[in-house]
Amino acid sequence: MVDLIEGLTAQTVRSNLERVNERLAAAGRKPGEVQILAAVKYLPEPELAALAAGGITLAGENRAQDLEQKAPSHPELTWDFIGALQSRKVAQILPHVRYVHSVASESALAQLGKHGNEQTRVLIEVNVAGDPDKAGVTAAELPAFIERCPVTVVGLMTMPPLAAEPEQSRRHFAQLRELAEMHGLAELSMGTSQDYEVAAQEGATIIRLGSLLFRPQHS
Repeated sequence: MVDLIEGLTAQTVRSNLERVNERLAAAGRKPGEVQILAAVKYLPEPELAALAAGGITLAGENRAQDLEQKAPSHPELTWDFIGALQSRKVAQILPHVRYVHSVASESALAQLGKHGNEQTRVLIEVNVAGDPDKAGVTAAELPAFIERCPVTVVGLMTMPPLAAEPEQSRRHFAQLRELAEMHGLAELSMGTSQDYEVAAQEGATIIRLGSLLFRPQHS
């Protein structure tokens, strides 16, 4: 079980954010090209004030019930939903978020059709590796899935298989970029604390970082 993060300070967030931005620059990305999303699944609501104070503007929650608690309490942050999307939770999620990152099922499309509107923006999750343990539509299924989506699709998301080295995920990130280009989609949500530099090199526009932003880092 992962422990909740407590005692977060704005200085810790700021220092870690500066380090991430330096590495994004080293990866060849210009300031502002890559959105840094703070994944706050293990960050209790009282700790969230340190995020904006430390320079974070974008947060992502994995659980609908926690999103309902956290987002209204912290309107200074823009919120995305980044967890596995249960169709029965769609109506609960949509009022609080800019993007839903994880649309990947027919039942989710049906609920988006019922509860979404012209402001609803989603990313489709693609299982580019064909990993049976991961959610997502296949590359072959993607064109028809986009056509069936009743709300605006702004981009794609992927979670590559667990890898010993970040470099092993490069081909999956590259494939997602190629799919997004093929379909004229601007947003690429890919890369976490373990592999965000490789994801950035391959075109990520949103990286999802958790402990890397919240834990004191040692040079």
